[in-house]
Amino acid sequence: MIDPETMTERHSVHRIGWLRAAVLGANDGIVSTASLIVGVAAAAGGKGEVLLAGMAGLVAGAMSMAAGEYVSVSSQADTERADLARERHELLHAPEAELAELTEIYEERGLPPELAQEVASSLTAHDALGAHARDELGLAELHRARPIQAAFTSAATFVVGAALPLAMAAALPVARMPAGVSLASLSFLMLLGAIGARAGGAPVRAAVTRVAFWGAAAMAATYAIGKLFGTAIS
Repeated sequence: MIDPETMTERHSVHRIGWLRAAVLGANDGIVSTASLIVGVAAAAGGKGEVLLAGMAGLVAGAMSMAAGEYVSVSSQADTERADLARERHELLHAPEAELAELTEIYEERGLPPELAQEVASSLTAHDALGAHARDELGLAELHRARPIQAAFTSAATFVVGAALPLAMAAALPVARMPAGVSLASLSFLMLLGAIGARAGGAPVRAAVTRVAFWGAAAMAATYAIGKLFGTAIS
């Protein structure tokens, strides 16, 4: 039997902000750079050309990830601030209506009317804006938008992910790059999927299968395009 006094709960939801950005960045770094290398190598480019394309993809991808994450998460943060400002104004000018609204929310969640009124009054007295942000708007501190954190995390993990297929390409002759980089990148993706699933408390098999499938599809597509255009040009 579990002792309530010694029991500690471990949840993964507090990692959701940085974990999403980290997994997205590393996954995109591996897939996009590996696909670029495979496509250029399949088109019979020289080793210098392949490595230059891979390095350009690394730099451009990292900047794109940083900018994209910053802009999208900043938009989310702007929306959150606007909602909080509106809620702050309503609490100042219509406190009774806001108290009734909070009471109704707790009633809908299953509390008896008297208890819902008591809880709403207590939370309003303690932190009215916090109560409405959490229970009316669904804005918890764990899930608040953090643009700079998301941008930096995505860019940094993209660079790490992109460096893996790039290093593999540097170690192989051009003729062996498509197969070697593809296999190594799929291994990296599967490892990343397992690590991300473990960190987030999700099923490992599903995460590994998902990233392996889409990674293989991307590399197969660019290999086919490289072969097609390489043959046409030559």
